[in-house]
Amino acid sequence: MPELPEVETTRRGLAPHLQGKRIRHVVLRRPDLRWPIPWEVVERLPGQRIVDVRRRAKYLLLDTAAGSALLHLGMSGSLRVLPEKTPIVAHDHVDIAITGGRVLRFNDPRRFGCLLWQPPGEIHPLLQGLGPEPLSDAFDGDHLFERSRGRRAPVKSFLMDQSVVVGVGNIYAAESLFLAGISPLREAGRVSRERYAALADAVKGILADAIARGGTTLRDFISPDGLPGYFEQELRVYGRGGEPCQRCGHPLKQASIGQRASVWCGRCQR
Repeated sequence: MPELPEVETTRRGLAPHLQGKRIRHVVLRRPDLRWPIPWEVVERLPGQRIVDVRRRAKYLLLDTAAGSALLHLGMSGSLRVLPEKTPIVAHDHVDIAITGGRVLRFNDPRRFGCLLWQPPGEIHPLLQGLGPEPLSDAFDGDHLFERSRGRRAPVKSFLMDQSVVVGVGNIYAAESLFLAGISPLREAGRVSRERYAALADAVKGILADAIARGGTTLRDFISPDGLPGYFEQELRVYGRGGEPCQRCGHPLKQASIGQRASVWCGRCQR
């Protein structure tokens, strides 16, 4: 599933083509993706100007005065801005036509993505209760330390809890813990404030790096220009179970933590 850097890469690719454009019409080739597509998408978006293209966690929002279209790429979704006459291919489920003869086309083979509606001045239920953005000033070691007190869950599961911080999925949690030298198995409540400061810095640095490189290509992700992400070339532990640690040469361990595949170095991470 695309993680925060992939979604941010998508947002940055789309924004210059969408902001300020007026929506002419919306074409739904099916009534649902993961969930039914609300009627407001078809009836309220046409005629509206897109004032902003935002990201919250792994969701994208197209803001207009009438409300916001809320999109999630799911496991296999992609968004492309194309000439309106571009031939339809399999799994092209939604077109949002904009001024200038172009469309924002949503392709999703597995249909785990979504297109929903957020009325103006409201927060969609999917966005309620979320933690701070990891690249914001609200996220730091003090935040992690305070939220972790009394938590017995593994620190990796804690870091992936969207109520603690949004958008740190499996790949970037593993990489951040390696960089900070923290075992993913350690209880969240037994990590010191100083080590959480190092972890927060690692999260920020790795996510910023991944965004700069266009995200991580795993399975289906491509950016809006059709190009893959390149951060996969920089992965130090994720997907490398049994291989030598790049830091000490010791074979990397692999196990399931919170039903997610996890890889770490038993020597470098404590």
